Amino acid sequence: MKTIRTLMAGVALAALAHTPAQAFCGFYAGRADANLFNEASQVVLVRDGNRTVLSMLNDYKGPLTEFALVVPTPTTLQKGQVRIADKLTFERLDAYSSPRLAEYRDTDPCQLNFGWGLQPIASFTDVQAIRMLSGVAQTSASNQALGVTVEVQYTLGEYDIVSLSATQSDGLETWLRENGYSIPKGASAALKPYINQGMKFFVAKVNLQEQAKTGYTALRPLQFAFESEKFMLPLRLGMLNAAPDKAQDLIVYALTRQGRVESSNYRTVKLPANQNLPFFTKPAFQDFYKALFDNQAGKEQHRVVFTEYFWDMGWCDPCAADPLSAQELRNAGVFWVGGDADAQFEAMRAPAGTPVPKIMLPPGGGGAQPVVLTRLHLRYTANSFPEDLMFSQTRDRENWQTRYVIQQPFDSSPSACSNKMAQTDCEALCKQRITEIPMPRPGSYDNGNNPYYRLKSPAELQGECVAACTTSKQSALQAASTYYQQSLPARLQTEKQTLADLTGWSTARIEQMPDARKYSAQDNREPVAPAQPAKTWWERLFSFYQLR
Repeated sequence: MKTIRTLMAGVALAALAHTPAQAFCGFYAGRADANLFNEASQVVLVRDGNRTVLSMLNDYKGPLTEFALVVPTPTTLQKGQVRIADKLTFERLDAYSSPRLAEYRDTDPCQLNFGWGLQPIASFTDVQAIRMLSGVAQTSASNQALGVTVEVQYTLGEYDIVSLSATQSDGLETWLRENGYSIPKGASAALKPYINQGMKFFVAKVNLQEQAKTGYTALRPLQFAFESEKFMLPLRLGMLNAAPDKAQDLIVYALTRQGRVESSNYRTVKLPANQNLPFFTKPAFQDFYKALFDNQAGKEQHRVVFTEYFWDMGWCDPCAADPLSAQELRNAGVFWVGGDADAQFEAMRAPAGTPVPKIMLPPGGGGAQPVVLTRLHLRYTANSFPEDLMFSQTRDRENWQTRYVIQQPFDSSPSACSNKMAQTDCEALCKQRITEIPMPRPGSYDNGNNPYYRLKSPAELQGECVAACTTSKQSALQAASTYYQQSLPARLQTEKQTLADLTGWSTARIEQMPDARKYSAQDNREPVAPAQPAKTWWERLFSFYQLR
């Protein structure tokens, strides 16, 4: 007996009678891709006007002899309207739009900000840089009695395909059973709304002989091109053999010409993003994002559609992967790229072998594209999503992404700063600095055109320079002490609380993560070495002339 997997509007949703149901319908530092969610299914949905190109990635992992799928479609899909898609399209879109981690680095707080002699009037102002931590059934006489009509049948790659129309849900269920498909209980009730809407049914199964010729071990994605006033993905069939509270994941890559896509019959919300995380989250970023999504979906009781990404396809910041090229977008079904949209769309619906208009690629094969990508992620159950998923395209074009930021601390300590400052010889440094100042003309102390140094003797200049250098050393020591003992521990505490709030992790769990306590305040209470005592005026004077 063949097992049927129902696919709603190209979304491969499990209707397996004996297996668990699965859904289908700065500096870049890491990403959390769709592989995090074991039962997440992926769909590419291209929409412009009433034209839709839908690609689905088949996640079936069972015996090929037991595979089949049913797709409710608005019209009968003729040969040419269904094509074999490339799995690479899904991988590229996933990589480009996946939640990402941006990384920045703190500067060394132990810096000798020593500007004496470099400006007419020395000014020592500490500037704190602020960084935002972004098998085809044969026609029989009984078909008519069951209200089922086989509109068209053909073989495409490894798939045997038949397109059906039906007038009775019971008759369609009977037809499927009589033709060797084991379908779950309740199929008739689930099929009825689509029959009442006048929808057709695309049915496909694996042709084992043709599949062997392909050389692929996994089934390849399918792509559908059709016209419909409805911008939707039916979900109900895929819930037939799932427990009412069994959660399923669906990721939709919506490619449009104008603006962001959102659900029109369910609330669409943005995930918490652009938050600063502790630096030690970096190696556990995928675990973090999975926990974040689990936590947020649970808070919403699996009743919302989450936006994970919306961006103009011409660029990215930070880039988890390069934007798709014009050719890659065309492979994804974006028919308006690189030529006449009408001709491109008709070519997608033409039988195999029909010449396809050539794409006029920008120089170098890349460049800005008139395409925006919305990545939607929903976790739903039969109870939380009782209706099919309806979409609308908004006028919103403001780029947004699930981006998270880590600020790497400068890896040092107050004692290391103390040692560094102790090795800084202000006397020698000032001797060199004074040589860079224009010397007095014979018979005067007029140091060129610099009024600040006018009427100053070399000894006085050396004394002022050493004093300024000593003050700078003390400032560097104080800055390091404040950074490691106060500001950094306080910042990390805030970031740890953010991590707990986003994921639901306990404080104890977070504190047990590697390096979680590396920069705790109590671990940085190290003595600050006193600055070297200043030399007497005659020592400074004689040492200056020895240098000259």
